[in-house]
Amino acid sequence: MNPDQANNIFATLPESFGQEAFTELLSHPNLKIERIVSKGHTSPPGHWYDQENHEWVMVLEGAGTVAFEDGRAVTLRKGDYLNIPAHARHRVAWTEPDQPTIWLAIHYS
Repeated sequence: MNPDQANNIFATLPESFGQEAFTELLSHPNLKIERIVSKGHTSPPGHWYDQENHEWVMVLEGAGTVAFEDGRAVTLRKGDYLNIPAHARHRVAWTEPDQPTIWLAIHYS
């Protein structure tokens, strides 16, 4: 992405969905912003994210469920957002199978 021109988060979506697509939009020592595009993807069985930084995530299109190791599960739909504290073990348990789910994820310390 060119830093000195406007871009669109809905542009250049993947044409095939063999795996989730991660696009880094901005990176700074204490901040990373990325777009994630899923279509029926979930975290691998038994895999839990345990991140050093906090993650604020919003669903821009579609829907997905974030499950936590403690048994909680939160389903996010278009416009919903969630803050995941550092080291809160979580995984993606479900995403829309019939349409892309577009996530905006902000990782910060």
